[in-house]
Amino acid sequence: MKITVGMFGLGRTGSVVAHEIMNDEGCELKWVLRRSHQCEGQFASRVLGNEGDYGLIYSIDSIDPDAFYKDNFVDVIIDFSASSAVENYKHAPKYGTRIVSAISKYEKAQLAHLKQLGSETAVLYSPNITLGINFLIEVSKILQRIVPHADIEIVEEHFKGKPDISGTALRIAEDLGLDQKEHVNSLRVGGIVGKHTVVFGLPNQMIRIVHESLNRAAFGQGAIYAAKWLMGKGPGVYTMEEAVMLSAARNLTPFDDEA
Repeated sequence: MKITVGMFGLGRTGSVVAHEIMNDEGCELKWVLRRSHQCEGQFASRVLGNEGDYGLIYSIDSIDPDAFYKDNFVDVIIDFSASSAVENYKHAPKYGTRIVSAISKYEKAQLAHLKQLGSETAVLYSPNITLGINFLIEVSKILQRIVPHADIEIVEEHFKGKPDISGTALRIAEDLGLDQKEHVNSLRVGGIVGKHTVVFGLPNQMIRIVHESLNRAAFGQGAIYAAKWLMGKGPGVYTMEEAVMLSAARNLTPFDDEA
């Protein structure tokens, strides 16, 4: 049985993610909500050059924020829009809809609101939802326990126009208990989609753990994995690290239906 999906956001990354969802046999994209009125009333599938009518586009300004989620129920909402969107799907959990948030940064109040939704439904939050980066985080934590006195630096590389420090790099620093200002280094050059390196410096050796996203489709594949994994979970706030490592511990393949 297919998982029905509602999406927030149809920008550069969101469009790629929507394309991945529509091409996944286990998912059905029911609708897309966005702030603008561009392409409103059209199907995302047609807008993105796909066949079939999938993902009817709505503007947030044009819907009743409560009735919409009842009349257009989906199993899971996948959010690739903006941090403020959490205010726009606060009514969805009471109808049983789960939430996958891939927003890179939240303000404290917005993050608190997202966590509050976890008391009503299953919420998975990850500032970088690719499978690889979350495996990198877990492996880095293991290595830190093995060599606790190593010097650790985090290097994040992105396309030249990205203005802020990577939310993923900040998350890695937080998980490793490192001062973000002292241990996160940024590089902006060319069209790099996203590359993160955790460097462990020891007296006689260097260890580098590297993850690089070669295409934004990696975010879509991660979001699909998260949505499938979340279907078997009750109310609570989960992380992508949990999803990756728990599945690995059970010896499941990434898209195993039991995940």
